[in-house]
Amino acid sequence: MSDILVRIKRAVLAGSYAFSEKARIEMEADGLTELDVAESILSAVAVSKILRSTSVQRKRAGERLYVIQSTNLSGLLIYTKGKLVVEAESETYYFLISSKKAV
Repeated sequence: MSDILVRIKRAVLAGSYAFSEKARIEMEADGLTELDVAESILSAVAVSKILRSTSVQRKRAGERLYVIQSTNLSGLLIYTKGKLVVEAESETYYFLISSKKAV
């Protein structure tokens, strides 16, 4: 398991995660709960891919975004995309930008 996935899982286990408005809208549309998303991340065995953000709304150009596709405990495949947020030189939480059923 990669170091980045371990760091993401530890943030989720500690309850140190937050959802963007977009992620909440996607979750509501797919009938997903925060617990579904957390279970999916904690069940993951790998980060599917790492992207560089191209959004002009990001604090830094080219922020790393981590895509995870994994099942929750009910077997539902969930797609998440997020980033680790660092404040004052230490990781503070995992911010989910997208959370929806995988297709």
